[in-house]
Amino acid sequence: MNIFWIGTGLLLSYLIGAIPTAYIITKVVLGKDIRKMGSGNIGATNTLRVAGKLPGVIVLVADVLKGVAAVTILAFFVLEKVTLPVELIRSLFGLAAVCGHILNVFLRFKGGKGVAVSAGVMLGVAPQALLIGIIFFIIIVAVTKYVSLGSILSSIVIPFFLLWTKAHYSYVVLSAVLCVIIVAKHKPNIKRLLCGREGKVFEKK
Repeated sequence: MNIFWIGTGLLLSYLIGAIPTAYIITKVVLGKDIRKMGSGNIGATNTLRVAGKLPGVIVLVADVLKGVAAVTILAFFVLEKVTLPVELIRSLFGLAAVCGHILNVFLRFKGGKGVAVSAGVMLGVAPQALLIGIIFFIIIVAVTKYVSLGSILSSIVIPFFLLWTKAHYSYVVLSAVLCVIIVAKHKPNIKRLLCGREGKVFEKK
């Protein structure tokens, strides 16, 4: 029974993460495919650049809520059916939601970078760590105007904070895996940063 419920939870978490919010919002607002606009990324930052502040905020909030839903609502129902630790279940479901976002089954397994969904996951499992990450993110973006740099560096800070505060090992491992995913997904941004060609937060591409 554990396998059935965990498998079901993982599948539902993946599908929730795969809801293509940026694609949907941009289609509704502009009638265009966001994959063919701006950076081509299916996320809040590109939505902000190509569709404006309100659509960008809507996408950001929706993507965060996807992560929150996976580690709270779905985990709550499944935990009644299984005997595994709550931290492990939440970590597995959170990772599945992020995978759904970046390997999107509805968009031929191409998706966003997973930053907002990862933030939602951390909001559900370790809000203090997320707060530290957000503060770090705001400082970096305020100083440099590079959202990508803020995302990368804040994702690196969170695992160390969790390790320092002796959080449950599942959350430490989860945050470390999410950090690796986020950094890997930002590889093109890192190259542009090094060459001085990375777009700043309010620049139109």
